[in-house]
Amino acid sequence: MALDLDRMRAKLNNLSGKGGKDRTEFWKPEDGESNIRIVPTSDGDPFKEKWFHYNVAQGGFLCPKRNFGDSCPVCDFGNKLWNEGTEDSKRMAKQLFAKQRFFSPVLVRGEESQGVRAWGYGKMAYEKLLTIVLDPDYGDITDPDDGNDLKIMYGKPAGASFPRTDIRPRPRKTPLCDDNVGGDERCAELLETVPNFDELFERKSTEEVQALLDTFLDGDNTDSQIERFGSNNNTNTTFEQNNQSDAVEAAFQDLLNG
Repeated sequence: MALDLDRMRAKLNNLSGKGGKDRTEFWKPEDGESNIRIVPTSDGDPFKEKWFHYNVAQGGFLCPKRNFGDSCPVCDFGNKLWNEGTEDSKRMAKQLFAKQRFFSPVLVRGEESQGVRAWGYGKMAYEKLLTIVLDPDYGDITDPDDGNDLKIMYGKPAGASFPRTDIRPRPRKTPLCDDNVGGDERCAELLETVPNFDELFERKSTEEVQALLDTFLDGDNTDSQIERFGSNNNTNTTFEQNNQSDAVEAAFQDLLNG
């Protein structure tokens, strides 16, 4: 068998300290068709739910309240705006409320040398995936011996304002790693590369989130999707009119690429 240069590079990166967490841990589908396999996790749940605040700081950050049960100044301020009851304050609140995002460990066909990566997707894709795994015709699509690959069609339909993800299970049962990929030995190696979803994103303390909110309210955050508004006591300000799905997707990509 020819030397697998990609695996050799990965070993060298690990030795030189370059194999830690970086953006290569994430996978985003390209326009068109991709084929992936969702990889099983030790807890039996390959669909991980995270909540993010966008529009406050560049990219975004995990919500302390929705993810960890801690106090969250952004949630508190968003609720305050919502309770004011005006059209403008409710629109501002919606931009500040935490947005839900889901993640699964995937092996991308044709890119197996890159190991298992985290795929981030929205609620509609999540619902589709749950529908597939609960369908008795498919069952456990993550089974490393007898699971199903997924065909992902990603792109912006004609007339649509943002991309859509179509997910279709491959009808034939296949192993995670056939002989072309490396068989059982390679499969065991790949399962060791499943990302730790608790460590993919930095956990910020309540005090750190308060500092980000204060900076945002002071008007120093020029990257926000929201027009600046002066202080905690001045909420009579309008928002830029953006398609919310576009804004969340763009902010999420900033988060991954930042």
